[in-house]
Amino acid sequence: MAFTDIGIDMGTSDMVVWYKGKGVIIHEPTIVAYDKERDHIVAFGEEARQLVAHNKGNIVAIRPFRNGTISDFQVTEQMLRYYIQAAIGRNMIRKPNISLCLPSGATAVERRAVEEAAYQAGARDVVIVEETVAAAIGAGIDITKPVGNLVVDIGGGTTDIAVLSIGAPVISDSLRIAGAAFNEQIARAIRRDHNLFIDNDQVEDVKIRVGTCFKRPKVETIQINGRNVLTGLEKTASITSEEIREALEDSTSRIADAVHGVLEKTSPELAADITTRGIVLTGGGALLDGLTELLEERTGINTMVAENPSECVAVGTGLYCELMDRLGRIDF
Repeated sequence: MAFTDIGIDMGTSDMVVWYKGKGVIIHEPTIVAYDKERDHIVAFGEEARQLVAHNKGNIVAIRPFRNGTISDFQVTEQMLRYYIQAAIGRNMIRKPNISLCLPSGATAVERRAVEEAAYQAGARDVVIVEETVAAAIGAGIDITKPVGNLVVDIGGGTTDIAVLSIGAPVISDSLRIAGAAFNEQIARAIRRDHNLFIDNDQVEDVKIRVGTCFKRPKVETIQINGRNVLTGLEKTASITSEEIREALEDSTSRIADAVHGVLEKTSPELAADITTRGIVLTGGGALLDGLTELLEERTGINTMVAENPSECVAVGTGLYCELMDRLGRIDF
């Protein structure tokens, strides 16, 4: 298989689908809406998120990935089938070649099971792609050369760090700390300090507007509305960027420590390449304000966020086979 028709990033937070010649055609939350009374899945992705948000009765949300692992395989299988069919449409003449990138914590058994699900969903050939390799390719890095590149992919469930050279990871590490953990820590801090409960959409808004992991010259403040955890009544609170920085300090410091640890294990030759070429951040979590400054302070190496970081893995998954085929690195 020298090319891919469909590349799918099955992320903890988002499902991103790349289609050859069109680019990313689907980017939706990895959520399934389940009807408890009918024991039936009723929607996937954005439609599922909307249903769950507006139906407080028998419709509940299922998130099939937790902390980079598959928590519900049957739901994962059905979701994969749905998105493959959505990408293919009804007029596909031949079966498509599909490349998949699963959460880094997925086991070999889970990878084989999802591969089989893709075949059952109509794939002609299926390839499972390493997450950091896909992220690097999607970020526009030429990993075929014998030089070192350091990629930090901060997804929804895991942060994956790897030094890549000649198409493969040389040294890597993975942490179960990423976007979902950031949100949990923000929500916990707001509940603890302000007796305020807010939903995940509000948490995401707080993270985007005043979230940071590096001390800002000027403290930013926003007003949010939520439910008082003591009285159950509506309550308004002022949240500052400094509060969020403190809430995220442990997690972001652990990510920086892990990056530093990978660099310490890297050979002098590859480390010199990385010092020259810089560190590249991918994944939706890479958009957290201050991450580049934090990593530059900790490592002394220029750090940059890839263009469209949340779609890098899907794009790289789609382009992987053609690139690796040129290297002669894949046995199909």
